Amino acid sequence: MNKKEAQQVIKILTEALPYIQKFSKKICIVKYGGAAMIEESLKNSFARDITLMKQVGINVAVVHGGGPQIDKELEKSNIKRNFIDGIRVTDKETIEIVSNTLDGIINKEIVDLINKNGGNSIGVAKDKKGTISVEKLTTKNIDYGYVGEVVNVNSNYLYELMNSNYIPVIAPLGYDSSGQIYNINADTAASQIASHLSAEKLIFLTDTQGVNDDKGNLISTLNSKEIKNFIESDIIRGGMLPKINASLEAVSKSVKTAHIIDGRIQHSVLLEIFTNDGIGTLVKK
Repeated sequence: MNKKEAQQVIKILTEALPYIQKFSKKICIVKYGGAAMIEESLKNSFARDITLMKQVGINVAVVHGGGPQIDKELEKSNIKRNFIDGIRVTDKETIEIVSNTLDGIINKEIVDLINKNGGNSIGVAKDKKGTISVEKLTTKNIDYGYVGEVVNVNSNYLYELMNSNYIPVIAPLGYDSSGQIYNINADTAASQIASHLSAEKLIFLTDTQGVNDDKGNLISTLNSKEIKNFIESDIIRGGMLPKINASLEAVSKSVKTAHIIDGRIQHSVLLEIFTNDGIGTLVKK
């Protein structure tokens, strides 16, 4: 460890105590995605962050995406990826590959990763049919296929897992009343789960420093009015739209704060939670 790294560690430790006290026994939902799911050093950094959060008394749950891995599996079957406003269009063939990849590859890998780093995690995916209930996502002019809109989350089951010292690792999959499985936009799933659990914090890991203005400068805080203006002026667009809308939806309900942070930074989750400055963009009501 060099001098700069040592100073960073000391800074985090000296600032951490009041935040540990503040967030102990509170619920934090972390949406895991982007480079943090791909690069080995970032994957292990993330797993240690989550393990430490649980160790100091924070009830943390992870909701994961899996875009690159899903794209890779679709490519093997010669199926083209198709996104509209950041949401994956999911036909019958695609939902089979999406659900199998999220459940059989990604969810299991994250559970193993956290457990290897000293955590006690458990997967919540295809076999947990009653955890997330959905209806087909419908809009006036777009058919997204087997994309679900969350109508209910089995909060008691997730509370039970967290109170039993588990870290739930949740795949963005849900079932409708007929038992049909649906893909859920992972950002939306994280927001809905956070809302149903009345989480203290909702954190989105991204491959950007946060939300930038038209000059590329980081915007440290955003409210609903500012977000509306940025969307209308096309400053917030594409893949950032679901994250912003999910953040706004969460804080308009029972979630205290939502944060969009740079998952490419080592220990980004700890930097957000346990330091005075934090990182990324805070979305407030």
